[in-house]
Amino acid sequence: MSSFVWPVRVYWEDTDAGGVVFYANYLKYFERARTEWLRSLGLSQERLRLDTGLLFVVADTSVRYRQPARLDDALDVTCELRERPGRASLLLDQQVRRGDAVLAEGRIRVGCVDAARFAPCRLPDDLLETLMNPPRA
Repeated sequence: MSSFVWPVRVYWEDTDAGGVVFYANYLKYFERARTEWLRSLGLSQERLRLDTGLLFVVADTSVRYRQPARLDDALDVTCELRERPGRASLLLDQQVRRGDAVLAEGRIRVGCVDAARFAPCRLPDDLLETLMNPPRA
């Protein structure tokens, strides 16, 4: 599978007093890229909730910080579906890059839950098909 790429610019609000991106903001960058990846597949998270009563929630994260991003950097944040470890979850690999340099790497497990009860539920077959076999651009 190929990686989805979402561009991000580092703003003052993203940095600490030294002009370096605050570590927790990488998770925000990952979240934005996952949301835009879904949107690129024609899946709005709000529409998904309204139409099916389902939500994606982050169940587990692991982040490795390799190099700092700094104020005004132009970054690319990737999102790649790695596998489906269960009937109600997906495992995604994500990176924040500046050019060819990998600044941070994340592995994120998202779960599918019933929006009313926040109980895990199986990914519907049509949704799974869209995620696992996206249309070619």
